[in-house]
Amino acid sequence: MKHLNTGFTLIELLIVIAIIGILAAVAVPFYEGFKIKAKLAEVENAMSTVASSISSFYQENNTWPNCLTVDEVRNSLGVSLASITRISGISVVNGGISVTIQEIAPMVNGKSLTLTPNSGSDGSLNWTWGWSLDFPPHLRPKS
Repeated sequence: MKHLNTGFTLIELLIVIAIIGILAAVAVPFYEGFKIKAKLAEVENAMSTVASSISSFYQENNTWPNCLTVDEVRNSLGVSLASITRISGISVVNGGISVTIQEIAPMVNGKSLTLTPNSGSDGSLNWTWGWSLDFPPHLRPKS
């Protein structure tokens, strides 16, 4: 009676496990970085919504709004930020938006992002991103 060898040898299984381990070691840091970027996108989108409201306010009143708290932003500009838990504080001074980040990752918690309006020659508003000095360069918003 002839016995057929089927299955994998121990060496083959160890090589496969080593390859999976190497791939996981490379993939996990990328995954963590993408999670942080996704959470920061939520903050950036909230700021863009506030920027749209500021643009409308400026076009209607020909003056910049000043709102120093989330409640003032909600009441003066009509933007509800209650569901955005990643912003611990927001202020709008002379049209510029500044937020403090929370509950994302230790490397960005407590840091700030800003959006500053610039008037174009045709009366349009352009917005420029800014950030605190210690904000990680690879996580900064694209202009």
